[in-house]
Amino acid sequence: MAAHELSLAQAALEIREGRLSAAELAQACFDRIEAVDGEVQAWTFLDRQHVLAQAERADDWRRQGKPLGPLHGVPIGIKDIFDTGDMPTELGSPIHAGRTPRKDAACVARLRAAGAVIMGKTVTTEFAYFHPGKTRNPHDPKRTPGGSSSGSAAAVAAGMVPGAIGSQTNGSVIRPASFCGVVGYKPTHGLIPRSGALLLSRALDHVGVFARTIEDAALLAQCMAGYDEGDADTRPIAVPPLVETTRQEPPLPPRFAFVKTAAWDQAEKDTRDGFAALLERLGESAEEVDLTASTRPIHDLHAIIMQVEMAENLRPELTRARNQLSAPLLELLDNGRARLAVDYRRALDLAAPMADQLESVLDEFDAILTPAAAGEAPLGLTATGSPVFCTIWSYLGMPAVSLPLLQGSNGLPIGVQLVGKRGNDARLLRTARWLVHHLNGRGRRAAAKGKQR
Repeated sequence: MAAHELSLAQAALEIREGRLSAAELAQACFDRIEAVDGEVQAWTFLDRQHVLAQAERADDWRRQGKPLGPLHGVPIGIKDIFDTGDMPTELGSPIHAGRTPRKDAACVARLRAAGAVIMGKTVTTEFAYFHPGKTRNPHDPKRTPGGSSSGSAAAVAAGMVPGAIGSQTNGSVIRPASFCGVVGYKPTHGLIPRSGALLLSRALDHVGVFARTIEDAALLAQCMAGYDEGDADTRPIAVPPLVETTRQEPPLPPRFAFVKTAAWDQAEKDTRDGFAALLERLGESAEEVDLTASTRPIHDLHAIIMQVEMAENLRPELTRARNQLSAPLLELLDNGRARLAVDYRRALDLAAPMADQLESVLDEFDAILTPAAAGEAPLGLTATGSPVFCTIWSYLGMPAVSLPLLQGSNGLPIGVQLVGKRGNDARLLRTARWLVHHLNGRGRRAAAKGKQR
C-alpha cells in the first residue's frame, strides 16, 4: 500500500514505530496532490516547504525519544474557515483575501498538540454557505463534491490526505461525505470547540471530521474534543473515550430505527431502492419509525435561526462589502434581518424539548438510520446539493455519521446516515463500526441500479 493510501491510524502507527517518517508521508501526500488536484481542486492554500519543515520537526522530535501524540507526523487538511496562525484564512470570500490570523483556532491548536502536520487549507463555499468554490467531485469532475466543506471531503476521498476537518451548520459535513464517499462525522453540538472558527450560528455550528474509516474519524474528533473557555457551548467534563469505545463490540447486536422524515419525498430512486435493500439485509435489526409529523416543523425553525444569526454575524461584511456577496447569501441575510424576534426566540426555545422527544426513540434503538443526502452527487458545479436530510440533526445538535455504504446507478457513492443521542457519540460510532463490519462491504452492492435523474 502506498503511503498516501494509509488510514490516519495506520499512518500514525507506521510513524510511531519508525517504519515511515513524517517527511516521507508528507512528500507522498504532495505527490498525490500533484497527480490529482489539478482536476479536483480541493486546496486553497498549500506551502510545500512549510509542510515539510513541520514534518522534519516531527521526525526530529521522535528521534530524540520524546513523547508522541496520537497524530504525530500525520498530515491533516483544514477547512478555510478555521484560523491558522501560519497560513491565510480567507473564509471562501474575496472580502477576506490575504487575511492571516494571529493564532490558531482551538481545534487546530489541539491537532498540533496531538502531533499533526497541518497540510494546508481546503476550499470552502463562500462563508460556509451555498455559493460553491472551485472544488470538483473526485469521482466525477462534472459533479459537485457537496458543501460547504467541499475541499476537505474531496481531499480525503482523492487520497490527498488521510483526514480533514470541516464544519456543519446545516449539512456541510454529512452531505459532502455522502457525495464523495468518505466517512463524515458531525459530533454532538459543543463537543469540539469552535473558538477561532468563522461564527455563523452559535446555536447550529458544529466542527466535524472526514476520514476513510470510522476509527479514524473517532481519533481525529477525540484529539479536538473538550472544554474551551472561548466556546460557551462546550462543557467542563471529561472527553468521551471515542476511540476506545468505537473499537469495542457492542454488548448486544444493535437495533436501528429507520426514519424517513418529512423529506423522504425528495429521496431519489437510487436512495429509496438502496435503503429498501439495506433494510432487507438488516432484517429484524431494523424497524421503521414514523417521525414525519414531529420533524416536519424543524426545517422552518432551523431556517429562522440560521438566517437571523448569520445576518447578525455577517453584518460587517453586509455593511461594507454588499456588492461582493453572492445572490444566495444576500437573500439569506436580508431574510434574517426581516425576521421577528419572537419567532427567533421560539425557534431557539423549541430545540431542546424537540430533541428530548426524538431521543426517546433511542431508548429502544441504538441509532436512527436515515439518508445522508437525496442521492448521488448532482451534475453541475453551480450548486452543492440539498442538505435537507441533515437539517433536523443540526437543529437538534444530535451526533451524526455518514457511511459510504450504498452506490447509485451511475456508480457513485450514496451515504447512509446514523444519528444518536446527544452526548452518546462514542456509542454511535461503535454502532456505525458494527454496521460496516456486519455488512462486510456487500452494502455497497445493495443499491439498485436505476436510471440517472
